[in-house]
Amino acid sequence: MTEIMTKGIITRVNGPIVEARDMERAGMLEVVEVGEERLIGEVIRIRGGGIATIQVYENTSGLKPGEGVYCTTRPLSVELGPGLLGTIYDGIQRPLDRIAAISGAMIHRGEKTDAQDLDKIWHFVPSVKEGDIVKPGVQYGEVQETPSVLLKLITPPTFKPGRVKSMKPEGDYNGRTVLAEVEYDDGSTKPLGFYQYWPVRTPRPVLSRKPLEAPLLTGLRVIDTFFPIAKGGAAAIPGGFGTGKTMTQQALAKWSDADIIVYIGCGERGNEMTEVLREFPELVDPRTGRSLMERTILIANTSNMPVAAREVSIYTGITLAEFYRDMGYHVAIMADSTSRWAEALRELSGRLEEMPADEGFPAYLPARLASFYERAGYVHNLNGTDGSVTVIGAVSPPGGDFSEPVTQHTSRFIRCFWALDRSLANARHYPAISWHDSYSEYLVEIETWWGKQDAEWKANRDLLMEVLQEEVSLQRIAKLIGPDALPDHQRLTLLVADIIKNAFLQQNSFDDIDMYCSPAKQTWMLRLLSTFISRTRNLIKKGVTLAEINDIPALPRLLRMKSEIKNDDKSAMADLERQISSALDAIEEKLTINN
Repeated sequence: MTEIMTKGIITRVNGPIVEARDMERAGMLEVVEVGEERLIGEVIRIRGGGIATIQVYENTSGLKPGEGVYCTTRPLSVELGPGLLGTIYDGIQRPLDRIAAISGAMIHRGEKTDAQDLDKIWHFVPSVKEGDIVKPGVQYGEVQETPSVLLKLITPPTFKPGRVKSMKPEGDYNGRTVLAEVEYDDGSTKPLGFYQYWPVRTPRPVLSRKPLEAPLLTGLRVIDTFFPIAKGGAAAIPGGFGTGKTMTQQALAKWSDADIIVYIGCGERGNEMTEVLREFPELVDPRTGRSLMERTILIANTSNMPVAAREVSIYTGITLAEFYRDMGYHVAIMADSTSRWAEALRELSGRLEEMPADEGFPAYLPARLASFYERAGYVHNLNGTDGSVTVIGAVSPPGGDFSEPVTQHTSRFIRCFWALDRSLANARHYPAISWHDSYSEYLVEIETWWGKQDAEWKANRDLLMEVLQEEVSLQRIAKLIGPDALPDHQRLTLLVADIIKNAFLQQNSFDDIDMYCSPAKQTWMLRLLSTFISRTRNLIKKGVTLAEINDIPALPRLLRMKSEIKNDDKSAMADLERQISSALDAIEEKLTINN
């Protein structure tokens, strides 16, 4: 960053909020360097007389009035280009591994380093030639960023169209190399390299938004079948402490069919984030058999880091996601958690002496949440490709109270709500997603996709949901009079509801077979359970006792099918189907003989 003007002077320090005078030439959201240690900050308010309010992204202890403020004339931006994947950044895109090599375990105040290693050599393959016209969003080259991901070098959305004057041939170059020069009619030129900057608070423009039609497959049956999310959609995972928000997001990061994963640890406990940082590099990508980090970016902003950087970390993450979306990739963002981000907004708002709203949160909390979630979407890019950003935000309501402001406002801007249930978590039922409190509004859009896998998918899903809803009222009655007092058809509902919960909804992320369930296996399990429910209900109506159904030899295998039958084992699926069908046929035949 280049200092270009006379410094301003600090007049007041209030935690991460600093006021300075002589800032007449500063602009809103401009990055500044504060104090003798050049702490990174952002101008968030400008008043008459050249008074600017600055949000500092580092610890301001020891900062005092009279020290200087240096302007950079650039909004808070991220550096985009090869080298992002596999890197662990803090909330303002400082690479933590390189900073650790400089300053050790604790980040020194004012510590700066390039977001990318500009001396690293990349193999460049040009996509245009001299004389070609380049416009915004046009691909001018490509780099194999990792063995799993091909990075496409595209001109920025604000790029002025021009003619390629010179272009480097295919070869190996470092990050400082000018790869191409674009010439304009007035004779001026503009260089194109490996990297570009983009302000984090400004969404990258697209040609158009597309309808959401394809599901983001996660391998978790409770999500894919009951509460699916579409590619380009937005979802929230609210839940109290210990209900499995982080574990669910890690499972989604590993198994979802997104091309790129951006994981934002926003204000979480340091020990929890440490587990993520240690485990992610060891996770094996099921697609390639290589490290999952080859298509993952981690942003670590723990609760002991400066609160202001927590506020900007989610904008940093979603800007990185949009960069890969513009190449035609499908990106999934895991934000853990937006509640800590909202708490950062509340603290900063208090220090700015703004009027508080519900529970002390600023009145603009809904607008900030909306501006984040609305950057999700399935889009048609400037270069003609299609890409998507899917946002999955964890919410940590105090005491598991879903009526608190962050959860309530979040539910207004998302269409998929995976409510984590404390009683399920205590019973070791994972994922602890409640089938009573959760919902998905994407069912209508993606029903066609699932219908191509199985024409009866929607009817089978609705039948299982009907059983689970009916079980709720029956459980209340059973607690009063005991389950044995219920008639057989109601006891059958309790039985099949238990089978659905244990054989279908519950999933073991440590089981080699059950950790991921393919769409084909999900539709088969759904069809088998639906057929079992329909046929046993019919048998009970004809006079068969529940005891006879309980005695079906294949029933225990039905309960274990999730962990015994592999995703592609069609013969085992057919064998179990045949055993269940034969047992039900035998009961029906016996009933016919007796009558």
